[in-house]
Amino acid sequence: MQEKETIKEEQSHSNENELKEGKEAVLDQSSENTEEQTSSETSEISPEKKLQQEVEELKDKYLRLYSEFDNYRRRTAKEKLDLIKTASEDLIREILPVIDDFERAFKASENLTEIEKVREGNQLVFQKLLKVLEAKGVKVMDDLVGKAFDPETQEAITQIPAPNEELKGKIIDVVENGYTLGDKVVRYAKVVTGA
Repeated sequence: MQEKETIKEEQSHSNENELKEGKEAVLDQSSENTEEQTSSETSEISPEKKLQQEVEELKDKYLRLYSEFDNYRRRTAKEKLDLIKTASEDLIREILPVIDDFERAFKASENLTEIEKVREGNQLVFQKLLKVLEAKGVKVMDDLVGKAFDPETQEAITQIPAPNEELKGKIIDVVENGYTLGDKVVRYAKVVTGA
């Protein structure tokens, strides 16, 4: 009998152990399932969150880049305006002494009766002005008389009968000189051509 009781106890212990093991197995499986669900949920949410974070970072970078470009654009526009406003400042500074020379020549010529001296003074001031302009790249279109008419650099204001056959279609007289700044025509020469 004792043996039966011992067997029953062993069976109940083994049943209890099996139940415990079963419960543990069930708990382990449920915790594994929960972890799998959590990890699957995490893996489902994680890419979305990652993409959303990337989108936010790219938006931030885009806004920073856009604002930097906008600042650059404004700064360069302001610099251009400043440059345009002050571009002629150097030229004006160099022309002012020429104006002073003209004023002195006018004062000096008030009491002079000799026209030759007045003419020489005016000629000196004119040459000084031309030198200032040449230093800035301005050139006079000279020696046009007798050359062929060029509509790219000249403007024909009138046409008269040519005094001889050689001057037909060529420049007979220059009414206003033309000027170039580098390779660009600043003012077209006004000429009279022969017909």
